[in-house]
Amino acid sequence: MRQARRRSSNGLHMIRTDAQDVSDRRAATRRAQALRLGVAAYSEALSIQRRVHAAVAGGEMPDTLLLLEHPHVYTVGRRGREEDILLDEAGLARLGAEVHHTDRGGEATYHGPGQLVGYPIVNLRRMGMGPLKYVRALERALTGALEEMGVEAQSEGRPTGVWVAERKIAAIGVKVSRRVTTHGFALNVSTDLSYFDHVVACGMPGAEATSVSRELGRAVAVDEAAAIVAEKFGEVMGVVVEVRETGRGGGQAYRATG
Repeated sequence: MRQARRRSSNGLHMIRTDAQDVSDRRAATRRAQALRLGVAAYSEALSIQRRVHAAVAGGEMPDTLLLLEHPHVYTVGRRGREEDILLDEAGLARLGAEVHHTDRGGEATYHGPGQLVGYPIVNLRRMGMGPLKYVRALERALTGALEEMGVEAQSEGRPTGVWVAERKIAAIGVKVSRRVTTHGFALNVSTDLSYFDHVVACGMPGAEATSVSRELGRAVAVDEAAAIVAEKFGEVMGVVVEVRETGRGGGQAYRATG
């Protein structure tokens, strides 16, 4: 085992071993948690984000990645337009879908069953990142996760998000307040892609959506994708992620454990 000498503050030489160095590095490793919330309504998930944001910004909670699915919902970001939703109220009712205007960046998009939604609530100062670097890191985490699942995806030189050739497989839209993030990404795993026919997704008319299941030609579970995404998120962000299962009750489960 290698030994290294260093001089202490009192002038005495102290001997350190490789094992001690590794132990110190592990102690200094930044940690985060991933909370699996199951299925949560959009308004409920937004409320959870705000609570966690306040706790992370106040130093009361570690950086946190919320992983969940939403019931059918179209969301309109700060740059979105009402006409990006191509359905009237009757059409939305037939699909069992809601519309929510929200404070994230970006335009309109769809969320629903079979889609892994990730809301990272992280302190960018602690991460050593600005907003643009953070978005690029999210893209790398998602492309890395997709590669592990067998899907070749790209983000460089493309509009924000993750793409498989000309087909969009993941959308990203974030907000930063007090140097802490909210909102995040949506990865189509086994999503019913027909719901994208009723929205000008991300302000790109005619853009085609795809999913992991479609690209692989087999059914892929959201739970399978979530485990891989959490791991890749930790690798890219330089944190050790502890995954916590909070059940399938969404906000209620979080309140019971939070």
